[in-house]
Amino acid sequence: MSNATELAPELSSEPDRSHPVLDKDPKRRLGRRGLSVVQTIFLIAIGIIVIVPVVLIFLATFQEGKEVIRNGLTFNIDWSSLSLKNYKMLFGDSGLYFRWFGNTIWLTVLRIIGTLLVSSFVAYGFAMYDFKGKGAAFVAVLLLLSTPFEMIMLPLYIQANNWNLADTYFIILVPFFAAAATIFFFRQYFLGIPQEIVEAGRIDGVSEYGIFFRLIIPISKPAFAAMAILNGMLAWNDMLWPLLILRSEEKFNLPIGLNTLLTPYGNNYDLLLIGAFFSLIPILILFMAFQRFFVEGMTAGAVKG
Repeated sequence: MSNATELAPELSSEPDRSHPVLDKDPKRRLGRRGLSVVQTIFLIAIGIIVIVPVVLIFLATFQEGKEVIRNGLTFNIDWSSLSLKNYKMLFGDSGLYFRWFGNTIWLTVLRIIGTLLVSSFVAYGFAMYDFKGKGAAFVAVLLLLSTPFEMIMLPLYIQANNWNLADTYFIILVPFFAAAATIFFFRQYFLGIPQEIVEAGRIDGVSEYGIFFRLIIPISKPAFAAMAILNGMLAWNDMLWPLLILRSEEKFNLPIGLNTLLTPYGNNYDLLLIGAFFSLIPILILFMAFQRFFVEGMTAGAVKG
């Protein structure tokens, strides 16, 4: 019995952590702890840098627009002068603001859906099929990826006028459905999907569209979420191309509409400030809805392929 008792600690599945051989290197442990502290401090600093401007804009919505322009965004304000006047104006007499807001929302939704659908189709072809000219076609995509929009803006504008598509939402949306950056991202992600999944679907008699919608999309949710956020932000803040195409004031999107509040004849800073603040809300909602997929999708798309 005494021998069994002495051997019990050696036979135990739980190691004796007091043994000097099993102790971790204290320097490594201290180094990891220090790195963790530095990372935490860095992330907190980044969070403060991001949050402070939003808080300042929120406080500015309770102030006179002229005072904000004169003093800038600052915490050094007269708290007794804060009022809800700007909010009453926004919801009572804001003119076309909510028309612009609605236009921007549905333009953003349509662009997200169209870009994800078309770009993922193209990327799926590059990733899963072999065809003549595949390499040259993908090189063309990479060249478009490195081409600034300003270089193709004038030819596209001339083409839109020749086809009588100026002042229409169609020409604002369709040219950007096949987005080079989104195609490249999806291709890299799809290359990491085993070909056996596609082959199994074909053996079971599933059509090519069925394979894409029933097999590929469900396992690619992180990629679609990441691209939904990025393309949604681009569409929501898009100003240059709609500014060239749209002529009717009631068709303006929010960036153009807010810009019209600044004129040589008078500047509506009150509506500009509160309108700019409310324009942040949809993007925050979009990110919060997909944020759990965002990091996973961006990481996977960056390393696969």
